[in-house]
Amino acid sequence: MSAQRDYYEVLGLTKEAAPKAIKDAFRTLALKFHPDRNKEPGAEEKFKEIAEAYAILSDPEKRADYDARGFAGVANFNREDLFGGINFEDIFSGLNFDWGGANPFEGFFHPRSHGPKRGANMEVDVYVSLERVAHGGEEEIRLTRPTTCPACRGSGEEGGAVSPACEACAGSGRITHSRREQAQHVLIQHITVCPACGGRGKTLAHPCTQCAGSGAVEQAESLVVKIPLGVEDGLVLRVPGKGMPSPDAGGVPGDLYAVIRTKPDERFERVGADLLRQEVIAVTDAVLGTHLTVPTLDSTVSVVVPPGTQPDAMLRLKKKGLPAYGKGSHGDLYLRIKVRVPEDLTHQERELYEKLQALDAAKQIR
Repeated sequence: MSAQRDYYEVLGLTKEAAPKAIKDAFRTLALKFHPDRNKEPGAEEKFKEIAEAYAILSDPEKRADYDARGFAGVANFNREDLFGGINFEDIFSGLNFDWGGANPFEGFFHPRSHGPKRGANMEVDVYVSLERVAHGGEEEIRLTRPTTCPACRGSGEEGGAVSPACEACAGSGRITHSRREQAQHVLIQHITVCPACGGRGKTLAHPCTQCAGSGAVEQAESLVVKIPLGVEDGLVLRVPGKGMPSPDAGGVPGDLYAVIRTKPDERFERVGADLLRQEVIAVTDAVLGTHLTVPTLDSTVSVVVPPGTQPDAMLRLKKKGLPAYGKGSHGDLYLRIKVRVPEDLTHQERELYEKLQALDAAKQIR
């Protein structure tokens, strides 16, 4: 599956964008790509992408979650969560565009009150190697998730039959207890889940034997996701329809969000598109210089350590890191040089170091 674009990138903004800039960018782009005005292929998908970006970035809490955790931080919002509190008439007020007398945003942003509920989204971590990050490709995900029972098609009733409404709650799934406070002229209602049907709103006359009336069965599944070149740690890939099943018969399942994580590597530490590696050399090699054979993600390279290299010096190997995601450039490989100081000296080594110490002392006197 393809990766979602960063919400700031969708609106053409930076992370420092003010609320007014977010609103203005959305208004401009929404008017440009709304399918009632733009008949080009892909305009509707582009419009929905713009609307989702605005819904997240215009809400301070959602924006903070997104800034902290990326797409994983906002993966579980449904359409009502995203668009229910946005006043689109206010956003587009003052603009004299002819939409044919109808609200052009109603069908996109306001959820329908009828029909089966959509299933919840799922989130799974996918660990990929540095080689996969460097070259891209496909990665297999194995997971076990509940899916709609094929025997009853999610109804919970044997053969998929329609269950009668629960008599205790009249099919609402809730029990309401009311009392009136006469002195204050207040009606107090206490609403609880119906104990008879467990909130389903129906009574199972003949529970499905395959799912025990739950409407769902556990199923092991393998999925393949496409890893983009240079994929960033924490990037989220959306797999439509592979989340939790709908709680209602005939409802659509939620989506699966695959959060990309970089596997630890004993050779390198990843920092964005750059790689870090530590090399330990002897004191004599630090003083006199040396050559090192250093691994990269593709092969090995010969590196010259210049004479007089100091401890913790950094040597840069240009373009030996990872591809920079979505930028067409390449990171670097940095070598941090550690100097190994000998602890157990032979008699001859000690004599030589003492001579060096004396020479250094004489040099300081001059």
